[in-house]
Amino acid sequence: MSFTRPVLLAAIAALAIAPAASADTPRHTRSAIADYVHARVADDLGQLDVAAAGFAAAADGNPGNTSLALRAFRQSVAAGDMTLGLRMAHQLDASGSLPPDGTLLLLSESVAKRDWKQAKALTDRVDREKLFSFLSPVLRAWIAFGAKQGDPVALLDAGGATGLAETYAAEQRGLLLIAVGKETAGVAALGALQLPDGGRSARLRIAAAAALDQRHERDAALAMLTGDWPAIARARATLTAHHKLRGAVDTPATAIAELFVRVAADINKQQAAPLALHFARVATLLAPDDSAAWLVTASILSAGGAQDAALDALGHTVPDDPFTSTIRDARLTLLVRAGRTDQALAEAQSATTAPEAGSGDWSRLADLYAGNHRPADAAAAYGRALALAGGDKAPPEVAWPLLLQQANAQLEAGDWPASKASASRALALAPRQPAVLNFVGYSEIEHGENLDGASALIARASALAPDDPSISDSLGWSWYLRGDLERAIPLLERAAQGAPAESDINEHLGDAYWKANRRLAARYAWRAALVAADGEQATRLKAKIDFGLTPKP
Repeated sequence: MSFTRPVLLAAIAALAIAPAASADTPRHTRSAIADYVHARVADDLGQLDVAAAGFAAAADGNPGNTSLALRAFRQSVAAGDMTLGLRMAHQLDASGSLPPDGTLLLLSESVAKRDWKQAKALTDRVDREKLFSFLSPVLRAWIAFGAKQGDPVALLDAGGATGLAETYAAEQRGLLLIAVGKETAGVAALGALQLPDGGRSARLRIAAAAALDQRHERDAALAMLTGDWPAIARARATLTAHHKLRGAVDTPATAIAELFVRVAADINKQQAAPLALHFARVATLLAPDDSAAWLVTASILSAGGAQDAALDALGHTVPDDPFTSTIRDARLTLLVRAGRTDQALAEAQSATTAPEAGSGDWSRLADLYAGNHRPADAAAAYGRALALAGGDKAPPEVAWPLLLQQANAQLEAGDWPASKASASRALALAPRQPAVLNFVGYSEIEHGENLDGASALIARASALAPDDPSISDSLGWSWYLRGDLERAIPLLERAAQGAPAESDINEHLGDAYWKANRRLAARYAWRAALVAADGEQATRLKAKIDFGLTPKP
């Protein structure tokens, strides 16, 4: 097996910090050292499960080494080996060395086993440890619900939650009210949250609708499922067909899993991926059928480069989940990131041949074609997606993005007349969308058409989205083409600051600098553009760097 230089360095580092072995070192100690080194190498290779087993073996070979046990505990949870993670957590707990995130794992184990006495005791410990005490109001309420002791809603309201904890408590309150039989109050509480349309709102509404349906409140369940978000539409179709809707949050396990998924997503935004992954993995222990937990887990793993582990996480989701479309998108993205583009294309193509294939399936395939430099195929697939969405009768908010994507694919395929027609249709449907205004204006300028009118479109786009680097670039370039360098250069500089790795923007800035006789700055901008350029653009940039805007023989 060959190793990359970073992996070899990791192995050397592991050897350096592991206890030195000698002829007098006991065999079991030498074996533990080897386990540790192998675990470090596996971790660097992204083999999370192998690393977890190696660290656990090393810890077992050094029973007094708390650091090794802690590493094994965290690696096991990160790998999703919850059996091993729980074993290491109990070992650390027995020695008084379990960290606060380990307390949450043990608490979740108690909830899963419905050991309410132990769960309550561990919640008391969460309070004493303070780090995660903001979770206690929700934990106590749902544990009380499971134990059938007292009024869980009153307990939640009495928690005195503030700040972020108050947000978590407010989301859980509506779900808890439905679970205790106060459906009307629960629906009202969820409605009062005024969450924007999106994945989080869809998740809560589906969770509530599924719980209501289980309580035979089908009309109330359907009333929760309004809007065109794909998961909402699928959930509504499921209920309309009188099938069971997945995703109910109406037990302590599913509710605490929901809480941990939300916390994982919030922590991940703060660039604390290991802790975020811990929360997401514990959520999967509590609710192994919860797609939200697996989606967040996969997202965190993928961002950390563990594409195979992320794909494995998505493999735990079920086919009839309301978030099937989101799961499929995530899977295809992961396959591409893992370098398995052919497999991604094959799966996307297969999805379009299914009897129930819809607009989303064709749009997904089109995106893959576009990313795989097959613009003509992408354009045709976007056209099919639009037709299945209703064609000329499709809702404007659905139609214009598809038309814009189709126009871009047609442009890349070299069919400007078709691209212009698609873009014009998008503009008619969305005359105040900056992306549409910018595309139409910039494309016309690039084809030498309607310079003044196209520039006016870009100016409108810039007024609507003044901080968008691509639009600032377009506006600056339109002034450059009209010979007004004083207006062009500041706009192009602002665009380059907003998107420093964008080749086209840096090339435009270099051209403007050259025209302004700022030759050193021009070559600097062109070199910046060359970093991410390839093919014809790279050749053109090299010529500009060597000879300026007018190449010499």
